[in-house]
Amino acid sequence: MRQKKSFLSKQVKKPDRSLLILILVFVFLGLVAVADVSAPQALSQFNDKFFFLKQQAIWAVLGLIAMFVVSKIDYKFWEKVATPFFFAAVVLLVVVLIPGIGAKLLGARRWIAIGSFNLQPSEIIKLALAMYLAKVAQSKKGVLSFFVPFALVLVLIMLQPDLGTALVVAFLGFSQIFVSGVNILYFVGATLIGAVATLTLIVFSPYRKDRLMTFLQSTSDPLGRDYHIRQILLSLGSGGIFGVGIGQSHQKYLFLPEASTDSIFAVILEELGFVGGVILIGLFVYFIFRLLRVCLNAPDDFAKIFAIGITCWLGGQIFLNMASMVALVPLTGIPLPFFSYGGSSLVTILIACGILLNISSHATKT
Repeated sequence: MRQKKSFLSKQVKKPDRSLLILILVFVFLGLVAVADVSAPQALSQFNDKFFFLKQQAIWAVLGLIAMFVVSKIDYKFWEKVATPFFFAAVVLLVVVLIPGIGAKLLGARRWIAIGSFNLQPSEIIKLALAMYLAKVAQSKKGVLSFFVPFALVLVLIMLQPDLGTALVVAFLGFSQIFVSGVNILYFVGATLIGAVATLTLIVFSPYRKDRLMTFLQSTSDPLGRDYHIRQILLSLGSGGIFGVGIGQSHQKYLFLPEASTDSIFAVILEELGFVGGVILIGLFVYFIFRLLRVCLNAPDDFAKIFAIGITCWLGGQIFLNMASMVALVPLTGIPLPFFSYGGSSLVTILIACGILLNISSHATKT
């Protein structure tokens, strides 16, 4: 009798230990940052300065459990479930747009409210798209099999609207399509269409246009549209070389918008200064280096392209968040992986890290 195939890994090699340690360090530092930065807001809203820390700690524990479980599942399992998982994530992206189901905040519908729990489908779709495009590449399907689902996801995200997430997803998708060997003319054409579409959406959307004008002319409306970026720059300037000290930030006291989420890096730089910022950036650079090693040593095309998708997602998101905080790019409104408050983001990222750890255990080189 034929034995059924088990997707529990029979690993000869161990997962990348340096990568695992780095992930655990980031989770710990993220909890410390959330505890510090969110305290004034939590005290103001819930009369409990540890409210957001408790929530984030729960998600961190659940995410770490999920990461360790997923790291034991053979990566080939995800090729089997890629299609249903992707279409389920697309359904969630549609559901979030339905009034009464999708929660509207700051003019955008990005969350599905289930009691006191909020689910952000745009976080799940990053993992689902990376998985699905890797399966398409492994199956050697035609060019439309790449671009049709990719374009569908981008359109649904822009309808929320969420330009920052769309940019991360675009970087993820284009990177996977490029390394999959799609004809360069198709790739260049799709890139140009995407760039024109993005510029059009910015020009004809007052909110996005204001973000762009704020980036170009950050002193024209200091108490209006420029307030957020000015408070970020005040945080950076206050930090100086060595920072004002852990827990001593002034901007976190309800002066800086989204201090515990999108803008948490600004508070970290205020408290730890230029030196602390360089150390944190160095840790992230080393993290991306370890992820690239996983990609280079992946055992087959599916694993390689899947790992590239996850690496570009995390690397692109880290870059966009940090670059927007130091005014290199317009504010994008996306979280800093591992550090920003938010359960959907943290758990999804840790699951993705679990998949990468499993792929690293099947590496062709040590």
